[in-house]
Amino acid sequence: MNASRGPALLVTTTAVSLGAVLAAMNLYGAASDPPSSGVAVRVDQVGYARGESKQAYVMGSSAALKGARFKVVDTEDKVVTAGRLGPVTGHWNAKYPSVRTVDLSSLNTPGTYRIVLTGTATGHSPAFRVADARELMTPLVRDNIRFLQAQRDGADVLPGALKHGPSHLADEDATVYTDPDYDEEGNELLDERLTPTGDQVDVSGGWFDAGDFLKFTGTTSYSTAELLLAQRDLPDMKELSAEATHGLEWLDKMWDGDSETLYTQVGIGAGNDAVRTDHDVWRLPEADDRLDVSPGDPDYTIKHRPVFRANDPGEAITPSLAGRVAAVFALAAQRVADTDPDEARKWLDKAAAIYDLADTDPDGPLVTAFPAAFYPEDSWQDDLEFAGAELALAARKLGDDREGDWTADSARWARAYLDSDVKGTLNVADVSALAHVDLITALDGARTDGVGAADLYRDLRRQVEDGVDRAGHDPFGAGAVYDDFDAVPHTFGLVATARLYARATGDHRYAAFAGQQRGWALGANPWGTSFVIGAGEVYPHCPEHQLANLRGSHDGKGAILRGAVVNGPNAASKLAELNGFPTMKKCTAAPPSGSWTDFDGKGARYVDDVGAWQTVEPSLDFTTTALLAFTLTAQADGR
Repeated sequence: MNASRGPALLVTTTAVSLGAVLAAMNLYGAASDPPSSGVAVRVDQVGYARGESKQAYVMGSSAALKGARFKVVDTEDKVVTAGRLGPVTGHWNAKYPSVRTVDLSSLNTPGTYRIVLTGTATGHSPAFRVADARELMTPLVRDNIRFLQAQRDGADVLPGALKHGPSHLADEDATVYTDPDYDEEGNELLDERLTPTGDQVDVSGGWFDAGDFLKFTGTTSYSTAELLLAQRDLPDMKELSAEATHGLEWLDKMWDGDSETLYTQVGIGAGNDAVRTDHDVWRLPEADDRLDVSPGDPDYTIKHRPVFRANDPGEAITPSLAGRVAAVFALAAQRVADTDPDEARKWLDKAAAIYDLADTDPDGPLVTAFPAAFYPEDSWQDDLEFAGAELALAARKLGDDREGDWTADSARWARAYLDSDVKGTLNVADVSALAHVDLITALDGARTDGVGAADLYRDLRRQVEDGVDRAGHDPFGAGAVYDDFDAVPHTFGLVATARLYARATGDHRYAAFAGQQRGWALGANPWGTSFVIGAGEVYPHCPEHQLANLRGSHDGKGAILRGAVVNGPNAASKLAELNGFPTMKKCTAAPPSGSWTDFDGKGARYVDDVGAWQTVEPSLDFTTTALLAFTLTAQADGR
């Protein structure tokens, strides 16, 4: 989706041999099968919730699968169920032309199992569990939080397994610059030098955006909003609350209420010969503070990172950023309204101030990042709908008489979104699903500005049905697009939206679809890998992540970037070139890049390689979308 997900690397598994990993993945056949077996079994490697629809997949030749049967065995090799393979769901690729299902829905006894093929096919699946939804999902949420902890910047870091120290302390006194000028593709800075505005700001702290060390208001506000929404369901999870607070504290620094200025980002990822950038160097984050540089040196902007604005002081703010940050501050007000109403009113006032500065008639592309190609965004009405809804709910909690006005505003922006041609599904560039659900609560049965709950329910169905339609034409039931950026986070967005719809309406028609999508992201996909690091037997071992590469393991024996969510498959054409830096450590923990090619299909490719930012670079928004999906699933009791 964007070039900012561009330089980062490695992490590995625990002490698991490469041979065991290859066997588990069926890259060279199942553990006890010859390489010529040509059959692979794909399951949700985290597991299936009791009471939910459960489906696995077997891929191979039509001849091999025609007379194949399966049995499910427990940890003692006791057969607990058996049967014939289900119908053919479609063609995948030349080596695995036939895909068939294994229906496990009747398996509801808690335990750990494997599928074993018999008859005309041999092979077995990785292990999977059957347990209550909360038991399966809560550890994943905690792992997602571990990734956020590893992404912390500034003085308040948590060293963790990767031993990350305080970093970018120079951000405490950072220089603000005027908007940089880029070429049309956003690849090269056209300005000979950056131009300072004369302002200095403290923008220390926050989270690294992805495998690099840039910090963006857009992605941080999106992720913080999802943490605050997840906290509604998990109020007692202290580490979740702490990370939400960490995100809020940094966003508060990015808003200067005195000058009415919102800052967009810290650091620069595309420069020129005179301006070196975050994407030009592969290093530990704490190394930047040790640079001995002076103004005019090309590396000056690596240590003394530039800050850019979303608006000139007191002027209108890009509506997508204004809406999202206002929504986050309003959510912060809701969080403490019952325990500290004075603090809540401060958050509400900040949210209202930003909201009032939103540019409601933007001319030209939205300014979400520099260069804009890093995070392109077309829609903005959804962000203002989100802000209005959260402002209204915060006002309701605090007895503020602006509640009605904000509810009406939110409905007006919802109508504008519904009438637009830029409607999408839940991801960093579209928060309409989150906005719709809370606007329904704010409306409380009313119909305002031509919008009522029925309209919003209809659009939530539209979002899920988009995925349902794609899944109906895919052999593995994938609701996302394989050959485009952000396939995995879009998948988790569909899971979250399906769960939000069920919660809002009591209609569980999409429960099976939500489980199917979660399963696809956690191993029931052509490549047989989970796309969440540390989840399941097979997961990314060489993510493009600088800290993980330089401080984690690259041979299968050290710390991993647990809980990080990667992009997953992407268009094969986008993987023609991989990143490389002299200081990158070679990662041997995963199978060689070529080992994955047998499973590529439909124009898509997946590579677990430190240079493959297109498939295995993790990011904030990927991970928090998954976190919200896991949280909502944990509360769904397997439905």
